[in-house]
Amino acid sequence: MISTSEVAVSLTIDNTKHLKEIISELKEYGEVEVDSDLTIACIVGDFIAEETGFASKVFAALEEVPIRMISYGGSHHNISVLVKTELKKQTLQSLSNKLLNA
Repeated sequence: MISTSEVAVSLTIDNTKHLKEIISELKEYGEVEVDSDLTIACIVGDFIAEETGFASKVFAALEEVPIRMISYGGSHHNISVLVKTELKKQTLQSLSNKLLNA
């Protein structure tokens, strides 16, 4: 998962085996911060960028969950959010209750 802004690039990795080497290489290009104990939750479906309203439903479902990172745009089929692992169950239950059971 990757997200960019004017001043930062955020990314996730799923295998920390070479984390020290990755951090060392990235430090050549700028400041590096590492967060741990985070989980990616993906909302998968056929999202069309021209349709309105779906993003507001996703964020309304997650209004009680602090979101660390958001990624969308790589395809029309996946919106990903990064949350604290301790909030994984709450995140998934909220998405299920407010998107699937609505």
